[in-house]
Amino acid sequence: MNKFIFVTGGVISSLGKGIACASIGKILEARGLKVSLMKLDPYINVDPGTMNPYQHGEVYVTDDGAETDLDLGHYERFTHTRATKFNNATTGQVYNAVISRERRGDYLGKTIQVIPHITNEIKDRIKKVAEVSGADVVLVEIGGTVGDIESLPFLEAARQFRQDVGYQNTIYVHLTLVPYIRVAGEIKTKPTQHSVGTLREIGIQPDVLICRTEKTLSEDVKDKISLFCSIRKEAVIEAKDVDSIYQIPLVFKDQILDEIILGHFNLISRHSELKDWEESVVKRVLGPKHKIKIAFVGKYLGLQDAYKSVYEALTHAGIANDAKVEIQRVDSEDIEKYGAEKFLKDVSGVLVPGGFGYRGIEGKIKAIKYARENNVPFLGLCLGMQCAVIEFSRNACGLKGANSTEFMPKTKYPVISLLEEQRRVKDMGGTMRLGAYPCRIKNGTLAKKVYRQELVSERHRHRYEFNEKFRTLLEKKGMVFSGIYKNKNLVEIVELKKHPFFIAVQFHPEFKSKPDSAHPLFRDFIKAGLQK
Repeated sequence: MNKFIFVTGGVISSLGKGIACASIGKILEARGLKVSLMKLDPYINVDPGTMNPYQHGEVYVTDDGAETDLDLGHYERFTHTRATKFNNATTGQVYNAVISRERRGDYLGKTIQVIPHITNEIKDRIKKVAEVSGADVVLVEIGGTVGDIESLPFLEAARQFRQDVGYQNTIYVHLTLVPYIRVAGEIKTKPTQHSVGTLREIGIQPDVLICRTEKTLSEDVKDKISLFCSIRKEAVIEAKDVDSIYQIPLVFKDQILDEIILGHFNLISRHSELKDWEESVVKRVLGPKHKIKIAFVGKYLGLQDAYKSVYEALTHAGIANDAKVEIQRVDSEDIEKYGAEKFLKDVSGVLVPGGFGYRGIEGKIKAIKYARENNVPFLGLCLGMQCAVIEFSRNACGLKGANSTEFMPKTKYPVISLLEEQRRVKDMGGTMRLGAYPCRIKNGTLAKKVYRQELVSERHRHRYEFNEKFRTLLEKKGMVFSGIYKNKNLVEIVELKKHPFFIAVQFHPEFKSKPDSAHPLFRDFIKAGLQK
């Protein structure tokens, strides 16, 4: 029988349910269990693919091309889980599936209701993850906070799940806030009590309570939480603020959360101290030997989560090089106003990430020009690669006004343009080039030196491609097309010959980086910056 852990949140949002889930997954994997993780999102959008990054943060893309919640990135970074379209379900997807079946007549004229039809669909999706992954334990994170109207069907499905599979096969973990009132000098447990009370009204009694706090919880506070929330004292887990999210599995391990879970499930497994994680990840994050400043030239800088995977991939590259990566966030619109040198003169590398729309594009192009002309290590991702092509076409190849048809449909030199099949697309959602595609790497190139293999697989999320008509000219001027998707002869990687480190890719390598296994592009980018 598969085991299921449901993780809910209370009091306020953004407490870190996704990281808590990923950390629990990590400590259970260390005990020899196979885990899979799933996110249930209450919003009515079918997926986050059409949502503004300021609204929802980054869109995380899986190998099979699903556009999903960013928490799936935490799941994949912390554990060996390989997420698919089944690992993220939204209210929009659930209702769409039920309504589609009703329209086909599959319910034989029955009245369709939230209970049992919507809740059954949710439960079926959870069971599908267990079936597809073959996991011993499936962790299910329920988005939002307890008390939200939108979350109620998911919480009801979680409640029913224990009846369906049994007490010993389900655990309810509740993440809550225990605030410290600085003026009074007191830790307050009342918000947690109210949150657990609301969960009980729905019919769920938590088995484990994870308490976010900035202050250490005294034994008296734990006793009080245990008494008023009807939870064993040892199952009141302190989640104090830490310097790095990668410390959290160790924090949980130190409080025997893995033993509590295994005991509830009546499972026996191998012993683990997470020594490898502590030595190769945590110690290097907390005490690096070197330091490096990287300019991050973007346009969604107002929200930390808009570039979450890229920031984490830079951290991983720092771990691999025993260095602290200081990210200097530079708004590309500021570069348009004040020039690149003002912001980039004292950095050891320039990274231009992905994005959509014309706003801030000219600033990104100016940043790339600065990096190219001043031999500053450069890494471009997706739109960053397209901007690198535009910059080189304009300033090194004499194609004045070269542009992407995304920004200037009538440009004289459309070095970036839509593929023919994309021109026919009407719907915005789920219609880009999405998911994993193979890329063949040319021998004797920087890309080959970085990857150390001829064929790699990387994840994509974009509509526009390099225009093959301009390839010969750009090659003559010194641009190398070092990675190609052979099936359609699409350019995936570009680089420059006479530059210490200048490489840009059409895909999103950040999605495949892990703290104990940095992506080679990020790893060597930081290495080049340290050498500079």
